[in-house]
Amino acid sequence: MFKDNKKLVAETIFIKEALKENLSLNEFLLLLYFDNSFDLVFDIKVIAKTLNMSEDKVLDAYSSLMQKKLIKVKAEKDGYGKVIEKVSLDNFYNEIKNDTKTIEIENTKEDIFSIFEKNFGRTLSQMEYEIINAWIDKGFSEELIIEALKEAVYNGVANLRYIDKVLYEWNRKGYKTISDVNNRFKEDNNEAKLFETSILNFDWLNEK
Repeated sequence: MFKDNKKLVAETIFIKEALKENLSLNEFLLLLYFDNSFDLVFDIKVIAKTLNMSEDKVLDAYSSLMQKKLIKVKAEKDGYGKVIEKVSLDNFYNEIKNDTKTIEIENTKEDIFSIFEKNFGRTLSQMEYEIINAWIDKGFSEELIIEALKEAVYNGVANLRYIDKVLYEWNRKGYKTISDVNNRFKEDNNEAKLFETSILNFDWLNEK
């Protein structure tokens, strides 16, 4: 396919994203060419020769990728201060990052479900799945939800209604992380110790 036996390497994640974008073969090859390019300069003659493609087809694929906003052109200065235009795949790479982030979030949710089932000692119901998903969608972090679960288990109340009340109360107090919860717990303990000390040291006999 490629002239001069030039090899273009495509990573699995690159191929998956390209398939998601429903690219034509020519668009895919051109995008792959830029992904493997060092200078990212749009030299239509070199590209046509490398991909064994007519210049018209290269230009059509290039225009299509531009319209789909998967590539763009950036002006840069070379070592001599001369401004040259280079092709940027930042938009395409950002799509890959967004998809990767979505997958990580889904994996996080699965981990949370596993932790709940382990602590409850049973499989979660569909309703319980939806409630946990709702907490995540509302912006509660994984660590905070798991911390609320730990408090429920510690108090012997392993049900989502209790955990929901804990999360609601923490949110009302402005707790966003485990550190916020732990810091307040330490403050409460310190206040309790100060109260106990003042009681023990009070001179009851000489009180007037």
